[in-house]
Amino acid sequence: MIIPYWLYVASIFALVFGFAAAGVIMIDEMRDPQHMWIMNVVWPVVALFGTVLAVWAYFRYGRRATMEAGMNAKTDAREPSGKSVTPFPVMVGKATLHCGSGCTLGDIGAEWLAFAFPAIAVWFGWHWLFSEKPFAVWVLDFIFAFVIGIAFQYFTIVPMRHLTPTEGVKAALKADALSLTAWQIGMYGFMAFANLYYFPHVFGVRLEVDSVEFWFMMQIAMLCGFFITSYPVNWWLLRSGIKEMM
Repeated sequence: MIIPYWLYVASIFALVFGFAAAGVIMIDEMRDPQHMWIMNVVWPVVALFGTVLAVWAYFRYGRRATMEAGMNAKTDAREPSGKSVTPFPVMVGKATLHCGSGCTLGDIGAEWLAFAFPAIAVWFGWHWLFSEKPFAVWVLDFIFAFVIGIAFQYFTIVPMRHLTPTEGVKAALKADALSLTAWQIGMYGFMAFANLYYFPHVFGVRLEVDSVEFWFMMQIAMLCGFFITSYPVNWWLLRSGIKEMM
């Protein structure tokens, strides 16, 4: 059995849409960068899996938080519309995407690193702790995603609260540790279903990192991390004041 051609084509289209969406946002950011520089990274990264939905969210709400919009608000002595007009559910979405962009970069980097150097999977438990390679790679995924995600939160929260580096690390951990973990759980859940059950049982093959189908599944997995597991956690984090509204 092999992966059907229709799924191969669908995977290519999904990935092309992702790169195209990221490109559209990057071009617009070059003309009018975000007020928070880290968001210039966040939006294109989330577009890799959010595609059309990410582009819509960026132009509908993300452009309210550009550098120009912030300067205009400061000149007029008013709060930027990115905060004053944006509905709370959208703020939750932005906070979730901020966290998820770090997870996405971490997962991409870890997956390709373990593919290029299979011995890394052994270091993280393949054969001696886990019988399945993906479980070992997911340990590396989590480490990469956690470190990059906390770094993203650090560079957001420190300038907003004027914190020292030590205070910034503590605040970033407090704000995003639970959110990052929730995102990864959603991603792992879908990838476990796709990689360990659906593809072996339906198509008789295993997903490989160097296949377009693998990354199409990762796009879906990231959406699961966003909608199913991390969004509710970020709602609570923002409502409780643990995480800053952006």
